[in-house]
Amino acid sequence: MLLGGIRYLLPAIEAAHKHGIYVITVDYLPNNIAHKYSDEYHNVSILERDKEKVLALAKELKIDGILSYAVDPGVVTAAYVAEQMGLPFTCSYEAASILQDKSRFRQFLTDNGFNAPHAKGYVSSEDAIKDVDYFNWPVIVKPVDSAGSKGVSRVDDPKDLPKAIAHALDESHNGHFIIEDFLEKEGLSSGAESFYVNGELKYNAFYDQYFDAEATNPYTPSAECWPADKHDYILDDVKQQLQRLGHLLNFRTGLFNVEWRVCKDGKVYLMEVSPRAGGNRLAEILNYATDVDIIDAEVSKTIGETIPMVHEPNYKGHYCILVLHSDKAGRFKNVEILDSFIGEIVEKEIRVNTGDSVEPFSGANNAIGTLFLRFDTRQQMDDALIHQKEWLKIIIE
Repeated sequence: MLLGGIRYLLPAIEAAHKHGIYVITVDYLPNNIAHKYSDEYHNVSILERDKEKVLALAKELKIDGILSYAVDPGVVTAAYVAEQMGLPFTCSYEAASILQDKSRFRQFLTDNGFNAPHAKGYVSSEDAIKDVDYFNWPVIVKPVDSAGSKGVSRVDDPKDLPKAIAHALDESHNGHFIIEDFLEKEGLSSGAESFYVNGELKYNAFYDQYFDAEATNPYTPSAECWPADKHDYILDDVKQQLQRLGHLLNFRTGLFNVEWRVCKDGKVYLMEVSPRAGGNRLAEILNYATDVDIIDAEVSKTIGETIPMVHEPNYKGHYCILVLHSDKAGRFKNVEILDSFIGEIVEKEIRVNTGDSVEPFSGANNAIGTLFLRFDTRQQMDDALIHQKEWLKIIIE
């Protein structure tokens, strides 16, 4: 059973079918694209508040495995169903509940001696406004249970806090939000697709994130690049923190999406650790870029099969996911790549049709598509990203 129906599920469905696995997709949107490729579809909400409905369906269908592949809203439900039915899952239901709630995760990090921003979770806007002196301004306001940078705002002046809270609540599933000190980063923000085997950290595809400062939401990643341009001692620090976190929360076998950053104080901060594949097709490009098939490994562990060999990745060049997006609302016409582009286009994916309405880039759900790019050197990749308006034309009318 795969929870969700978005485009990100397609490689997991393909991998499952290669294993001869019958795939059932579940969510409340019957027109989602993944349902066209699965073997069976059921219209049931996958949110945590509806986990008992998903469990009842899973028992009725006698499933052998459950996964919320790159679908953040279904992770806790998947963990719950797996635990109730004795099926393989990346971590326990309790661990997933901590990791998927930004407020609980920040508190867990603080309680266990990890680097963490000054943070506090809320249900009431009034309570948060009373706490303005608790924080070191500026702050970041975000839903506790939303991914893709949806509902995230930086607030520099307390008078703007109510607007930011309202924006966060608009994108929240459970009506909770978190306020935390804004951490000034040193260099690029970073992340990883990390794979644990029996609780031991075996694979870390570290990447750097780029952001579009002109986007409606400048905190939504507009590009991810591999391998990360970071010193080995920093990457070793991240690995040590992830391994300690895995031991504390009893991680099992499976894929995690990680976001982290080095801040001006010189410390590494784990920002997000989610028991799922990352959005923006991160695992997909890694099957081009490295010698480890983590999608196949993730699908195999879900039904209890022996997973293929998982080890630290060896890269076949410098790879980049460029998220195609618009800085204005309008009608999509075309994406043009000019001859001045230096690099290799590994894959071009356009999710909208000519004439379709597009919105400004406020979250990952507003992406027009993606480009998978390969370069011989990091310098070539950086130059292409910095000067992308010179070779990439996204035409909106």
